Amino acid sequence: MTPLGHCRLILTRHAKSSWDDPEQPDHDRPLNDRGRRSARALGDWLASRGYEPEEVICSTSARTRETWERVAVAPLEVRPHLRLEPTLYQASADKMLEILRGATEPTVMMLGHNPGIAEFAALLPARAPVDPEFRRYPTAATLVVDFQIDKWGDLQPGEGSVLDFVRMDGRV
Repeated sequence: MTPLGHCRLILTRHAKSSWDDPEQPDHDRPLNDRGRRSARALGDWLASRGYEPEEVICSTSARTRETWERVAVAPLEVRPHLRLEPTLYQASADKMLEILRGATEPTVMMLGHNPGIAEFAALLPARAPVDPEFRRYPTAATLVVDFQIDKWGDLQPGEGSVLDFVRMDGRV
């Protein structure tokens, strides 16, 4: 939970997807084994730090949905409202900002794709995390950023305070 007058975003790129079937449409690609482990580890990491979303806005791709399903297995105290958002698939940073401004809960997790998610993550904080991989935003990367706003409609780029940035794919 976030204090009054604060909104928190948990911004996650989907975990590593499978390329086992080269004929499979991009939107339908599932996670590979490493991606499944990373997504589960991310859920445990979020729960251990109390970063629990009240609302999840997730791309409709198979890999983002599966990432959320694996994260949600963690012992979270809050069961968030899940909103599958078709326009998050391959969304630009501007589109992601527009979607987030429509969120209704103070703590939101958004699951999306590169290159848009990397660009979006770079726009949000006043100061970027000190991590050599932040600008690349690898699979299963997650930024946790707070904003001193009452509602998401008031969100302005460059005003967030970074709480955490983690890369799960290198940890499992």
